[in-house]
Amino acid sequence: MKRLTRLLSPLLILALALGSLPVVAATPAADQGLIGTATVLDAQAGQNDRDQIRRVLAREDVQQQLLLQGVSPAQVEDRVAALSDAEARQMAERLDQMPAGSSVVGALFAVFVILLVTDILGLTDVYPFTR
Repeated sequence: MKRLTRLLSPLLILALALGSLPVVAATPAADQGLIGTATVLDAQAGQNDRDQIRRVLAREDVQQQLLLQGVSPAQVEDRVAALSDAEARQMAERLDQMPAGSSVVGALFAVFVILLVTDILGLTDVYPFTR
């Protein structure tokens, strides 16, 4: 019995190790009509970027400025649809970086921090919780 277990143990270990390795399909994924996860995520990200651009361009103040420049909403929609995924991503990133009201919150936070630091240093007496 010991001899049998000594013989079977390495074989079972080898079988389990080989069985846990990923199996490569005999035919490529393109032939099977399968779409990779990365492809789907890239397409979804490109669509999300375009949606973000469309939301910004649909605002009333932006529409008025476009009309003042002589650009119709239909032309804008055609051009957004014609953007490549890389161009849409780049434009969406630029829209995120542009200040639009968030600078007010940032300024208020900066004033709060400055007053807090000067209060801790004893230069002002604004916040009672710093004592």
